[in-house]
Amino acid sequence: MKRAIALGAGLLTASALGTGWAITRRLTSPVGPRIFDLTIHDIEQDDDGPQRVVLDRNDQTTAGGIYNLWLEHSGWVQLAAEVSDHGPGRIARTVTGTSPGLSLTPGDRASWSGIYYATPADAGLKARDIAIITPAGRCPAWRIDGDPSTWAIHIHGLGSSRAGTLRGAEVAIELGYTSLVITYRNTAEGPRVGTGRSTLGHTETTDVDEAIGYAVRRGAERIVLFGWSMGAAIALQLAARPRHDGLITALVLDSPVLDWTETIKANCARSGLPPTAGVLAVPWLIAGPLASMVGLSKPIPLGQFDWIARTAQLTTPMLILHGMRDSSAPIRLAQALRDRRHDIVTLETFDADHTLAWNSDPERWRAVVSGWLTSQLAS
Repeated sequence: MKRAIALGAGLLTASALGTGWAITRRLTSPVGPRIFDLTIHDIEQDDDGPQRVVLDRNDQTTAGGIYNLWLEHSGWVQLAAEVSDHGPGRIARTVTGTSPGLSLTPGDRASWSGIYYATPADAGLKARDIAIITPAGRCPAWRIDGDPSTWAIHIHGLGSSRAGTLRGAEVAIELGYTSLVITYRNTAEGPRVGTGRSTLGHTETTDVDEAIGYAVRRGAERIVLFGWSMGAAIALQLAARPRHDGLITALVLDSPVLDWTETIKANCARSGLPPTAGVLAVPWLIAGPLASMVGLSKPIPLGQFDWIARTAQLTTPMLILHGMRDSSAPIRLAQALRDRRHDIVTLETFDADHTLAWNSDPERWRAVVSGWLTSQLAS
């Protein structure tokens, strides 16, 4: 009996270790190709009116707001907010813009995205290509010139790209700031280091810090960090560094990761696993030997990313924009942070999923950010 109990315990331990290893490998995996899991079933057009694309009905394609389809054979399609029924299981959405020269064809495979602009030019922004020199190598960036004393640095999230942050760069340019739209290591555009795995913002913060140095050497006297998802986690790390006191004057955080353990649990639930399975990944991230077995060069200090525990250490005013239906970064953490630090934390909620607050209501998103930054930087 004791031997059977011991064997059962051993199997459970092995199973738990295996599950934790698998979750960690997936979480930190090198960036892969975009998945084109939608089919454009039909293209409709009435006389000289706009085109409409017919798609399968699902939670994404019926979401309120404006979105983009990225096509497998290259190119993109911007879609209006209106959704119309198109028979059982299908909907149609109006096309408001396409990449130059694009010709839509029924049967095209596409990927649904909140990344609305592919380049600064698509957003009506005049940018130049530069590189930020970091310990990881040359990180491509877009620089959009404005006031040389006030800069905005835009930080994208895990598995995303700098193009996604152009949604926020619009506001910064309207306010007159100079903007850096940046990349960092082990992303689709950034330099590859080691196995190419993400360290969830730990080593990536070093690359973003070099962007701050770039701005300061070119006249920046105050900096606003715009962080999206993991980019917000990076922004919080930088704002907490004493040497940036008085320099980083405001944070604009969209769908911020405020605690990696809780975020991993939420993403397990999103993938159909028990949320508690996320806890099994923690040892593989924080323990040196286990982290090495996963393919990480060093362990990740998850405690440094727990801003609910570190609430008292926050000093920089921040605006959080968060979707009430966020299934990746729990909004309850943003609500808890606001409740504990209402002196510096402003929270605005949207009817949206992860990093899609802008898409759900771009006019309100821009107005909220513009109004908040104007009041903060004027004080």
